[in-house]
Amino acid sequence: MATHYLSPSILCIILITLVSIAGAKVPAIIVFGDSSVDSGNNNFISTMARANFEPYGRDFPGGRATGRFCNGRLSSDFTSEAYGLKPTIPAYLDPSYNISDFATGVCFASAGTGYDNSTADVLGVIPLWKEVEYFKEYQGNLSAYLGHRRAAKIIRESLYLVSIGTNDFLENYYTLPDRRSQFSITQYQDFLIEIAEVFLKDLYRLGARKMSFTGISPMGCLPLERVTNLDDPFSCARSYNDLAVDFNGRLKRLVTKLNRELTGIKIYFANPYDIMWDIVTKPNLYGLEISSSACCGTGLFEMGFLCGQDNPLTCSDANKFVFWDAFHPTEKTNQIVSDHFFKHLKNLFH
Repeated sequence: MATHYLSPSILCIILITLVSIAGAKVPAIIVFGDSSVDSGNNNFISTMARANFEPYGRDFPGGRATGRFCNGRLSSDFTSEAYGLKPTIPAYLDPSYNISDFATGVCFASAGTGYDNSTADVLGVIPLWKEVEYFKEYQGNLSAYLGHRRAAKIIRESLYLVSIGTNDFLENYYTLPDRRSQFSITQYQDFLIEIAEVFLKDLYRLGARKMSFTGISPMGCLPLERVTNLDDPFSCARSYNDLAVDFNGRLKRLVTKLNRELTGIKIYFANPYDIMWDIVTKPNLYGLEISSSACCGTGLFEMGFLCGQDNPLTCSDANKFVFWDAFHPTEKTNQIVSDHFFKHLKNLFH
């Protein structure tokens, strides 16, 4: 019978992985969602929803445009670092990483996606159900790498970060006619909540027990929504903010229900509305200066390819701004929000 030997380098990688898993209270951060947490998956699919070019990533370690819709790191990256894990979470579809990298953190998120499959179709990105399929594939790879027992422990003890929902309203419902012709806004919210419940139960069935489930921020205060606010130009769009409050209330009720029904699960509802509202309305309290416009370009409408390296209007210091582009926060804002939630997460999940 043939004997198989592991090379010293492979053994070393496995030992380092196991030591880091054993030493951390949370052995890995596993991420699902949209551009708020996509660390570069969209670079590897055919879509316009990309950010793998300058000036994106200019403040990222090494000044690299990784595909994150930010000048630097995302809130999920900061959360990983706060748990004593790696400072950046790799994208699952990035071929430069492998299962040894993913054993302590992996991102399945896709910019432009939503709960609703039709939201993912708008820009041809990864639908939420496909993110779950990638997670199943990852579990198989992790078991092959570390053995079933150790892999199952990582899956059970990991913290799952979910951040999604804004695109369903701003990119889909209020932009395209199909869903508006099928649903009232109340019915559409109910439709999304049903999808969210199925998704969270799917993760539970696949072994997830610790989750941070993010609501939606005051989306009427995004620079893009301010500039298109015809009722009160350049002010926050109140109707969108009211919708965010309403939807967050529904999400919170869902979380309460699932925490009661699903044995052994603990879901923390990370409602970003209040902290983001505070940052937007009182930026000076957080060491920021400008919240009504973004750093990139004019700061009013540019994101993605419109936020290109040749735009002479792009700011020189993103740390003064709440928003990096017309839709996404700066690295500094991401860190403030991550720090805010980590105070709760560290007490809940350890």
